[in-house]
Amino acid sequence: MIKVGIEDSLYRKLYGPEKGYETIKAIGYECVDYQRFCYADTALFDGSDAEFDAGVRQDRKLTEAAGLEVFQTHGPWRYPPRDGSPEERAERFGKMAMAIRGTALLGCRRMVIHPIMPWGLGKQELRPLYEMNLEFMGRLAEEGRKNGVVVCLENMPFVDFPLSVPARCLELARQINSPWLKLCLDTGHCTTHKVNPADAVRLIGKDMLQALHVHDNDGGSDQHRVPFVGVIDWEDFKNALREIAFDGCVSLETAPPRNFPGKLRALQERSLYHSALLLAGREESL
Repeated sequence: MIKVGIEDSLYRKLYGPEKGYETIKAIGYECVDYQRFCYADTALFDGSDAEFDAGVRQDRKLTEAAGLEVFQTHGPWRYPPRDGSPEERAERFGKMAMAIRGTALLGCRRMVIHPIMPWGLGKQELRPLYEMNLEFMGRLAEEGRKNGVVVCLENMPFVDFPLSVPARCLELARQINSPWLKLCLDTGHCTTHKVNPADAVRLIGKDMLQALHVHDNDGGSDQHRVPFVGVIDWEDFKNALREIAFDGCVSLETAPPRNFPGKLRALQERSLYHSALLLAGREESL
């Protein structure tokens, strides 16, 4: 059975960590995408290793108390990208390694990560970028192996960045050829390149597809809208997951807008959860 989950950042902001996880569970979700590692500049990385580990262990207690599985985490990056110098890449690698260790401490075995972007987001040659990511992600996969965590490389929305499309991410992961480096498919990022997410699911296949970021947009930019309000063919996407016998988690990387008031917000949250059930092929639960 495909599980259903949602990223936790908005719920932590709206309700606080404990109440946020309780709310996610009360809506009906089984899993969360833990996004506290997501930004390399967050204060979580500023303290000692012991302080970092203690904070992560506390969050594990909160998710377990709420009855939620941390199905995946999101590793650190920065926007705009700052991977241009060896020192910047070394700092980012160190924080990624910390996040991998934190992922293991959460009882989770998947961490989603963006490619490094040493020359920014403009037009650039594929080969130097590819080679740098090949070396970097190979080392990161080894960190994953040490901690029992699969690193999941995510396709990006940037139209001029050569490592954005799923096919090139898949090529890189296959060349590294490690069981500790797989892929996360981001549905909304696909559409900025006019790639059908269902076709990407079929291309990647069950073994390499270890995580999902599910959201919608108008086909022009990365908007993280809720499903069924944009251009994605969700019926085809659902069918593609079934065709490859996907058995992971339909993990939403979106949420109802914050300005829905009171009971109306609760209805919107429940509706979004039902969308995830539908995409997971669990119509009988609706």
